[in-house]
Amino acid sequence: MQAHFEKRYAFSPGETKLMATEELRKNFLISKIFEADQINLTLTHYDRYIAGGAMPVNETLQLSNPDYLKASYFLERREMGIINVGAKGTVTVDGKTYELQFKEALYIGRGSKEVSFSSADKNSPAKFYINSAPAHRAYPTKKVSKQEAEVVELGSLETANHRVINKLLVNSVLPTCQLQMGMTELKSGSVWNTMPVHTHDRRMEVYFYFEVPEGQSVCHFMGETQETRHIWMQNEQAVISPEWSIHSGAGTSNYTFIWGMAGENLDYGDMDHCAINDIK
Repeated sequence: MQAHFEKRYAFSPGETKLMATEELRKNFLISKIFEADQINLTLTHYDRYIAGGAMPVNETLQLSNPDYLKASYFLERREMGIINVGAKGTVTVDGKTYELQFKEALYIGRGSKEVSFSSADKNSPAKFYINSAPAHRAYPTKKVSKQEAEVVELGSLETANHRVINKLLVNSVLPTCQLQMGMTELKSGSVWNTMPVHTHDRRMEVYFYFEVPEGQSVCHFMGETQETRHIWMQNEQAVISPEWSIHSGAGTSNYTFIWGMAGENLDYGDMDHCAINDIK
């Protein structure tokens, strides 16, 4: 097994608006999430959030403890959320095994010492998308299926944003410290997500785009509402969104994305909206 860890520094709006294409991609795009028999994790200094993936194929993958956490073990002072975007697999937490089917989620509370990942079939591996945030207390580890999620349907085909929001790891479903995760599925014929746009100064986000059809792409919009930028993204890539930035996208086809966020509040509706005609 191999493990790859990297970290990204935080940038202000003033610095970001001066970045060219490659600088934006280098600092905000997480291009490689899944590799066979590898765990890839990226830490951003926005709320010290971690995003990445584990793809066990021929072996069970053990969650190791990178030096930059300065901890005795990975979840000593952290919580973790996992959503399986591949075939059936299992996550074992301190000896207890949780089976995750496609699009099922698992919350792991602070203080869990040993975490491992495996696939039921190496010819059809699981893909565990991982998010983690600092935690001030321990909450129970719990699996959440799509049937247990809080589901909201928004938008319309006429405005190309008909979508279903599955709130999986949120405080209306189970207790967490600050980590929240969910999954938005766009209906056929719709391409826009998070439109009208918004920001929220009290929490940052990471978007992970998947189920992007072969040959198609998603254009992710970021930056201040009056100073936007864009990053073209491919299937199974993630992008970091600072607290001050919008986070919206439009694809050349419909797609699905996972949103994960952390900050000082758990109020999903705490947003500063911007009218569509006011975006620049």
